[in-house]
Amino acid sequence: MKTKVSSRQQEIIEVSGKILLEKGIKGLTTKSLAAEMNFSESAIYRHFPSKEAILELLLNELYTSMSTRLNRLVDEKTHAIKNLEVIFNSQFHFFAENPHFLIAILSEGLIDESTTIQNTMMKIMQMKMRILREILERGKNNNEIISSVETDALLHIVLSSFRMQMFKWKMAHFQFNNIKEGNKIMCTTLKLIASK
Repeated sequence: MKTKVSSRQQEIIEVSGKILLEKGIKGLTTKSLAAEMNFSESAIYRHFPSKEAILELLLNELYTSMSTRLNRLVDEKTHAIKNLEVIFNSQFHFFAENPHFLIAILSEGLIDESTTIQNTMMKIMQMKMRILREILERGKNNNEIISSVETDALLHIVLSSFRMQMFKWKMAHFQFNNIKEGNKIMCTTLKLIASK
């Protein structure tokens, strides 16, 4: 069951996203958060017991948003390759509007913060994999995607290509048009797995 988020908690999450974008995961501390919001650290602790709890809620927001959006985009009547293009285009647009989420999920060390953070990140990854696997399987069954390669290998190829593109964008400090460049890379990747 989803926990109700107060308006103050939502404000803290939004400011956390701003700090992640400007200073990275190491720059997000309860001290920096309190300074950015112009109130004491103890005020932060009235809403969240720890930095870990803030990150967990932020990642859960990502999961909810992404799950709703991607599940809505799955279309069994659309060619699997086209459906995958739509999914990845949506991802590029989402992260262009919300780059702080990318900072969080690609930050070194975040997954080691706690078991709770690990579990939340695993939940996000499994959700994406389930959605993509279903499309890949459908595509193989409809002879739209090569059937000679195992689905898990196809999934690995597609997700690795997407992750590499996102990592390049992050390393470039978001200074190029990742919607355009990302879609180009993913269209090429998807052509490689399409049945001839």
